[in-house]
Amino acid sequence: MPRRIPLSPQAQAVLSAMPSRRNVLRGSLAAGAFAVAGGALAACGTKGTNGNATGAQSEGPRCTTQDLSATERKVLFSNWPEYIDEDEKNAEIRPTLVAFKAKTGIDVEYTADINDNNDFYGKIRQQLAACQTINRDIVVFTDWMAATFIRNGFAQKFSPDKVATFAKNLAPSLRGRQFDPNTEYAAPWQSGLTGIGVNTGVTKEVRTVDELLTRPDLKGKVTFLTEMHDTMGFMLLSIGKDPGNFTAADFDAALEKLKGGVSSGQIRRFTGNDYVQDLAKGDIAACIAWSGDVIQLGFDNPKIKLITPDEGMMLWSDNMLIPVTATHASNAQALIDYYYDPKVAAELAAYVNYVCPVAGAQEAMKDIDPELAENPLIFPDAAMQAKTKIFMPLTEAQEKEYQGKFQAAIGA
Repeated sequence: MPRRIPLSPQAQAVLSAMPSRRNVLRGSLAAGAFAVAGGALAACGTKGTNGNATGAQSEGPRCTTQDLSATERKVLFSNWPEYIDEDEKNAEIRPTLVAFKAKTGIDVEYTADINDNNDFYGKIRQQLAACQTINRDIVVFTDWMAATFIRNGFAQKFSPDKVATFAKNLAPSLRGRQFDPNTEYAAPWQSGLTGIGVNTGVTKEVRTVDELLTRPDLKGKVTFLTEMHDTMGFMLLSIGKDPGNFTAADFDAALEKLKGGVSSGQIRRFTGNDYVQDLAKGDIAACIAWSGDVIQLGFDNPKIKLITPDEGMMLWSDNMLIPVTATHASNAQALIDYYYDPKVAAELAAYVNYVCPVAGAQEAMKDIDPELAENPLIFPDAAMQAKTKIFMPLTEAQEKEYQGKFQAAIGA
């Protein structure tokens, strides 16, 4: 589990005067408040998507939404589970959000209801295409889905005067990404590295993707990820191609190599982050793994390490986006800006243990946990950054095609 941080004195004072509150949105979602969309996007009286993958927004729905931020001091925030700091004794209390309310008077209705990019997008796309509210002011999507969200016209552009701290403190490596070249739609919540997780208690270190696929002592003791962009990013690197700029022929060649690892029995199975139990127990020796998971495993077992393979690592981000139908956009931008204060960012990173996207947070981390401040999996050094790659944005047609091929190859 991530490390817990004690409440700040400011947050503690606010909590003493604050009743506990259930997250009312989680229940409404579980009861089916959102219908799963199927088929093409509704036209909403405008042109459809233009299919480009450069990050330029297409002519999606031109929604006019009244911003109620001044009179309704709240933000409706959807995120992934276990992805924010929590109080040690009460998981419903998030210290950084408590401090945000103390600072701004804005209440955050926080819902951990995103478990899969495709599933959540499928639940909200029809409403957004029809300019209908989804009762969310911030949603968090991984890079490739953020690209789709922006391209389809579903994201509001930030107002520069409302996100000055974000503009100042966003890490240089995350500026000018292909799907958001002007850094005006997507603010990284956390980033992560994908590398090779190894339990050195049961095997020697693994330095390359080819070793995972061919080393006899690893046969049947290796897992890869069901996340196409991570697994295929590594496969592309293993054939000398750049995951940030590849062709359909490159993808097919990399996929054939992956199929070889499946048919030979080298790859035991494909997983989500449930690989962590097998790696911790030594049931698998090595795997394609996410940095935050490996850091947490390493707290209990220092023999579990994340290796930077010779081919390089994948870098990804989960991004805060403001939907076009958000009714508290100004408040949402205030929250985004708040999390780009280096002290706040360090407090969050100390809990979730992923790559911090905020410049200056490493220095602030020294006051919270000096050991974490020196951890390159949270604050990558220049040498590690030089070996990272970001998977290129895909059109929806490409995404569908590549996902189909990948799912067939892994037997999903």
